[in-house]
Amino acid sequence: MPKKTVASLDVSGKRILVRVDFNVPIEDGAITDDRRIASAVPTIKSIIDRGGKAILMSHLGRPEGTGYSAEDSLKLCAERLAKLLGKPVAFPSTDCVDAASAAAVAAMKNGDVLLLENLRFHKAEKKGDPAFAAKLAAYGDAYVNDAFGTSHRPDASMVAVPKAMAGKPRVSGLLLEKEIKFLSEALAHPARPFVVVLGGAKVSDKIACIENLLPKADSILVGGAMAYTFLKVLGRNVGKSKVEEDKLPEARKILDLAAGRKADAHLPKDHVCGDSFAEAPASILNFDNDIKDGYMGLDIGPKTQAEYADVLRKAKTIVWNGPMGVFEFGPFAAGTKAVAKAIAEATSAGAVSIVGGGDSAAAVEKFGLADRMSHVSTGGGASLEMLEGKKFESVELLDNA
Repeated sequence: MPKKTVASLDVSGKRILVRVDFNVPIEDGAITDDRRIASAVPTIKSIIDRGGKAILMSHLGRPEGTGYSAEDSLKLCAERLAKLLGKPVAFPSTDCVDAASAAAVAAMKNGDVLLLENLRFHKAEKKGDPAFAAKLAAYGDAYVNDAFGTSHRPDASMVAVPKAMAGKPRVSGLLLEKEIKFLSEALAHPARPFVVVLGGAKVSDKIACIENLLPKADSILVGGAMAYTFLKVLGRNVGKSKVEEDKLPEARKILDLAAGRKADAHLPKDHVCGDSFAEAPASILNFDNDIKDGYMGLDIGPKTQAEYADVLRKAKTIVWNGPMGVFEFGPFAAGTKAVAKAIAEATSAGAVSIVGGGDSAAAVEKFGLADRMSHVSTGGGASLEMLEGKKFESVELLDNA
């Protein structure tokens, strides 16, 4: 059921409590990727440009929940957001629910923006505590969920806060609306051929996703370390490649399932291998089919790259979740780059391309191809769960359109 959005909300003179996802990477006191902050700007501007007061809340990192810690403070996020908006962002306190924060919210004027300190400084956030949620809920005349990256979690700010605000408007932000549109609605009736690209380290992370998408897809292209669990099931020698031994029966089940469907399941035909998991292994070799003992597969090989690129260029809908190899290491980046490039070319030719967050999003950013995709998700775990067909309580609680 489509949800009401912030665009349909009367915000003038009202305090709008917005759950954003500012869980950004910070190294040496600097934000290294502000995509999640930038992605929230359209929702924030929709509120303040129409005379509303935007009260933002987020978590950052994994603090213990025992109070303030400088390394997990959202202060840098407030400063970056102020630059992106071109206006001040109030950051009143080291505690999101103390008297200072409450006073700052009460003093807000129309068009003001305020960011509360890290929700996870309280254990109550992760516990979904209703009493903690009630304090946050008291700040707002309406609730907006624009935090797709945490929408699969039962945290207080995601579930207990909108529950505490029953009777007040509870709507989706523009980012959440876009994520749902691509990851849920677009996949309900995909233009064909529909190609799913799955990679990453573990088969176990992707089993539910494969089972949900297999009946809908025309082709599934598998890469990354997870491919070696499937190849071992087929009797191939995979050397010392990473294999999930306890998931071999599930891998067999998926291959049997694929054989009974119209979907073509493609596995790597050749491999770029190293003798160790390192940026510059002592020895790097290419192998066709079987990998020699003492070597591990760290990327798909040139033949597989060409085959996958050919399938992708003909696609009309593409979902990609997980890299083809250890793209962070130069010698093993070619496979992921070839897939990203082919998806960008297909998108230019009219395909809808959805990149499902996490490492895939980092890869298209690294290769300078993010703006050539239809949609790059801001949520790694959340996008994977939506591709598995799961429903999110945090989204179900929002008002229906």
